[in-house]
Amino acid sequence: MKVENAVYPSPQQAQAFFGAPEDGPFVMVNLLKFKAKAEYADGSDPDLTGQEAYNRYGVEVAKLVHALGGRVRFSARVTGLMLGEVEDLWDAVALAEYPSLAAFQQMATSPEYHAIEHHRTAGLAGQLNIRTKPQMDAF
Repeated sequence: MKVENAVYPSPQQAQAFFGAPEDGPFVMVNLLKFKAKAEYADGSDPDLTGQEAYNRYGVEVAKLVHALGGRVRFSARVTGLMLGEVEDLWDAVALAEYPSLAAFQQMATSPEYHAIEHHRTAGLAGQLNIRTKPQMDAF
């Protein structure tokens, strides 16, 4: 299995994701890897860690998620790996619930989101975003 962190989706990935059929609420699993030091394009805040810069984004994006009817379900620091193997373990995991694909897209393209996105870019080395759909008959 190939694992490749990225900060932004390719145009093809974005088109496939947002072109998927609307099927109601979903939970996005975010596996996050932070830069050692924040890297703001304007050179500001050079003493911040990547995680500190990303936390600025996280506080504000949580407000946007709540405003559209979603919620942050879980957020935690990764402390170890019991099973499997990855070359470089993620630093944190976050689960965010969205009411719909349309709501997620509305948030991701909003001026409010673009106003905070620089914190995400400054702090994030890469991530995996995994869209999940709850199964009523699981287990």
